[in-house]
Amino acid sequence: MSLEVQVMDAMKTAMKEKDKVALDALRAIKAQIILVKTDGKGADVTPEQEIAILQRMVKQRKDSMEQFNAQNRQDLAEVEEAQTKVIEKFLPAQLSTEELEAEIKKIIAESGAEGAKDLGKVMGAASKALAGKSDGKSISEMAKKLLS
Repeated sequence: MSLEVQVMDAMKTAMKEKDKVALDALRAIKAQIILVKTDGKGADVTPEQEIAILQRMVKQRKDSMEQFNAQNRQDLAEVEEAQTKVIEKFLPAQLSTEELEAEIKKIIAESGAEGAKDLGKVMGAASKALAGKSDGKSISEMAKKLLS
């Protein structure tokens, strides 16, 4: 089942339950999917694009949450956090720190990386292999830690 169908089903449920926060988040996801479709001249959205859309939306909300917390606007930060939780339901399960470390060690061994100078090589392979399973910041931090 495509992300668009899942979002539409979730929107119906949110409407019945009168869950405004979830409905806002789901409408934002649907809007992003429509934008990608119209940019691609009506082409279907690939699963990779769906994951990228969701990850970008989660990152945006987390950044907003940090800004609101810094400005002592807990009311707005709570809304962003609630929307983040709704969006994350559609992402694949995220890797734990231990699982991420094991995956990156495997990628380092396969690529033959030896030090910090090979970070780009590792990041390229890791970003591709772990797309949707972990965010880029976590991958980068772990790769730097393991290569130093």
